[in-house]
Amino acid sequence: MTQKTILNDAHRALGARMVDFGGWDMPVAYGSQIEEHHHVRRDAGMFDVSHMTVVDLRGAGTRDFLRKLVANSVDKLKVPGKALYTCMLTLEGGIVDDLIVYFMSDDWFRLIVNAATREKDLAWIAAQAEGFEVTVTERPELAMIAVQGPKAREIVGDLLGEADAAKVARLGRFAAADLTGTSYGDLFVARTGYTGEDGFEIVVGEAHAVALWHALQAAGVAPAGLGARDTLRLEAGLALYGQDMDETVSPYEAALGWTVALDEGRAFNGRALLESQAAGAPRQMIGLVMDDKGVLRHGQTVSTANGAGEILSGTFSPTIGKAIAFARVPAGEPGEVTVDIRGRQVPVRVVKFPFVRNGQPADGV
Repeated sequence: MTQKTILNDAHRALGARMVDFGGWDMPVAYGSQIEEHHHVRRDAGMFDVSHMTVVDLRGAGTRDFLRKLVANSVDKLKVPGKALYTCMLTLEGGIVDDLIVYFMSDDWFRLIVNAATREKDLAWIAAQAEGFEVTVTERPELAMIAVQGPKAREIVGDLLGEADAAKVARLGRFAAADLTGTSYGDLFVARTGYTGEDGFEIVVGEAHAVALWHALQAAGVAPAGLGARDTLRLEAGLALYGQDMDETVSPYEAALGWTVALDEGRAFNGRALLESQAAGAPRQMIGLVMDDKGVLRHGQTVSTANGAGEILSGTFSPTIGKAIAFARVPAGEPGEVTVDIRGRQVPVRVVKFPFVRNGQPADGV
């Protein structure tokens, strides 16, 4: 049965076009997807991401457990509230999921994992936790609203009391604050994001989520759907699980080598494969821009000097005005690259991503 977030009625009241996303009834757009995209880049937009899974890990063995579970090193997390982007790996080194780990205290870490992989992730985490002094608790009673854009942090601060506004204003990037007793109940406010813009992800109890959504809208934050979220994240060079990576792909093959920490003495899942690929993986993920008209789409064949690959995520970029994509291709200098579009070999340019920085096309794009 399709699941609904606590904000489902609010989306429908706004006339949102709803779609099934990983078993959830979610808004793809409220009107013009392009306008929603530009509003986030230029002002402030908000996304219902309550379908994401919040998992709390508690207990004296939590840090040791995470040393095994994820490829990045949680020993980097020393200050309460700091966050880390990383991957959970299979024993063979494939990506079970990408996620964010928040360090709140010595015996409390919070994970935010993907909606479409919820059941698989929870089963994997529970199985891996055996033998550690750690309790794994899913938090389905919590909703989440992502507020993104140049004006996002200012607007959120204005909705909080003076003391809480000062606390979130001090948050560095990839950090979170736990706020108690606000006008919207207890809040967990994180400064991460999936759009390339600044802003907050606000974890709020379901009892207060609708009121917070309406307050943000009244303050000028425009609702945005999954369509704009996808074009924004691809412009920002951010991967999507299931499309750009999965259990057949290592972090090095997903351009996520920067999330791997081969620190001495840490026997994390999949380490043997990553050590073997540290000097070079057999495949690589590259960014493409097509100057011709048309759209790059998932599954299209990519030809390079080293052999064939395929388009992973592809879309028309509203900010750049051209088609952009991720592709996985054989390792090595790709040379001249073309994409098979309905039997026609269309030339594309290999570029570094992110494709968009600070709301503008990146250099070389």
